[in-house]
Amino acid sequence: MPSQTLNAHGFLLYPNPRNLHRIVFEHHVFVPYPYAIIDIPAMDLVGKTSVYAACRETDRKMGQVVTFELLEDVARFEKRFTP
Repeated sequence: MPSQTLNAHGFLLYPNPRNLHRIVFEHHVFVPYPYAIIDIPAMDLVGKTSVYAACRETDRKMGQVVTFELLEDVARFEKRFTP
């Protein structure tokens, strides 16, 4: 049976079924709020994005990881996201 989790960027990732792009992109942000609603369309991002429930491997902290195709979207996300 295939695994339902991914290991990437130091996180154990659980895919979100609402992801339009099922890719772990190069740039990422860890959001330490596992139950926060992340409204990607409202962020007005330029590139592709994916969201994963995540467990940070260093300290087992639960949260979410948002991965971005473009580095400029990381700054835009960090500026606009409020939990």
